[in-house]
Amino acid sequence: MENITDLMASSHILNQFWLTFLMVISMVLVSRTFVAGTRYSPILIIVVFGLLMGYILTKTGVATPGLREFPIVDFTSKVTITALIASFFMGGQEIRKIIRKQELEKEDIVMPSNEEIFLGTKFTQFMFLIRAFFILIGIESMKRVIVSHNGNDMLDSFYPILGYLGLVGSIILIDYRAKITNKPVYIRKGIMETASILLILVLSFHISQAIKPIIALPEIFFAMILSVVAGMALPNWKFGPTIRALLFAGIPVVLAANFMVGGSRIADAFQLTGMTAVLSYGFFGQLFWMFGGLALLIFFAKANNIRNLAPGMAGALSHSGLTGACTAGDLGPDAGVRAPIMINVPFVGHIFVFSLLAASATAQRLIIPYTLLIVAFGLFFTILSLRVLRKAQGRDSVEIRGLMLFSLGWQLTAVFGGLLVLHLGNIGINEAVMANSSAISHFGLFAAIQGGMFGDQAANMIAFVFAMPFLVHPLVFGIFGKTAENNGVMPSKIVYVLTAIGILGVVYALFL
Repeated sequence: MENITDLMASSHILNQFWLTFLMVISMVLVSRTFVAGTRYSPILIIVVFGLLMGYILTKTGVATPGLREFPIVDFTSKVTITALIASFFMGGQEIRKIIRKQELEKEDIVMPSNEEIFLGTKFTQFMFLIRAFFILIGIESMKRVIVSHNGNDMLDSFYPILGYLGLVGSIILIDYRAKITNKPVYIRKGIMETASILLILVLSFHISQAIKPIIALPEIFFAMILSVVAGMALPNWKFGPTIRALLFAGIPVVLAANFMVGGSRIADAFQLTGMTAVLSYGFFGQLFWMFGGLALLIFFAKANNIRNLAPGMAGALSHSGLTGACTAGDLGPDAGVRAPIMINVPFVGHIFVFSLLAASATAQRLIIPYTLLIVAFGLFFTILSLRVLRKAQGRDSVEIRGLMLFSLGWQLTAVFGGLLVLHLGNIGINEAVMANSSAISHFGLFAAIQGGMFGDQAANMIAFVFAMPFLVHPLVFGIFGKTAENNGVMPSKIVYVLTAIGILGVVYALFL
């Protein structure tokens, strides 16, 4: 009888694996179909479809909030760090090239297939999407096996088989229609990249555990530093299929799973005390910090071009959606090259971000003196960046330098300025970090909260809270799509109007 039970459990997990694969991949594909023929990012649609599917699953009784009946969907939603390591590595490479004053490379060593297998998705892109899913599942599963993870859930016994399926699938799924000069070398590069990402994750886990008695810094902090250092040490590494797949589809796959989990918690969220203020701030804060930053770049820096605006805001907010859209190439080649640089630049600021947040989590309150100091530094770097960008006059190196300063300055201002405002609104630290993570779509804060840095309730609710600004995302990606179609120039008046609405909305949220 026990063997029969084990066999049924194994079959169930395998069914779950393929069901999750079909749900997530189809969601990304249909999102790409919706925006086919336009310059809009499919992440615009992924948000809506993900929340809707999660809500329908719970509303119809197929699943309960959190999708415990779909454990691999929940598992896929928690591989954020793996998806970001490729972007951190690429950013480290580009930072090294800037230091050495090398020209930033925009050409690919692999010529992808131009054959469209689905509307809006070419064959090479389709293979990257499938491969990204297998890579994310395989690497995270093997990491949990290596560190002897025990979450007291039904997947604990199945990580070896999930790791095996994921890693083997990621190796053999190569686009045979793409023109690759040396396919065996290309495949070996992919294996090396997969092994390196796994090593970074394991090292990050052990480092975070080792220093936990001193300060509870999250794993993503160390993964970010190790990835950036690796990129700076290997500036001429030509990407293999693993990094290419993660850059193109890693973030969309993780977001699709996250929004499904978030959608399943819609009913629960509104029953929690104080959640209305958190959700309201997440919505209006997205308007304020996103469009407020764009307003600064357009009005004061005179940098109104998508090559500046998209990567600048992706870095300044560590914005998961914009980062995914940039690295996938949805917003042009310049944004695709610059975005990884900009999301890496605030890693200097993350030393303060995560250190102060860890101390605040321990103290269960925001530490005000240090917060005010960091906000002051943030405003200083923001003002300096606007002056540099205003004098750039289209020069690539000056624009990149200005955007690096802006990414650092506006990130410090948004993270700690937002937490300070929420503190003044008498919102507790655990709820404040959820609200601020949502308001700026900050993937670092999201991963830290999801990892339990601010308690179990915040960890359970962050997927939904993070998804709430989806009502703003049509505006965000819609305006960026319109900008791409308008030769890279963003309509400034609507940016100013949305900034004003954001300011009024934030004030309203604080008085709820």
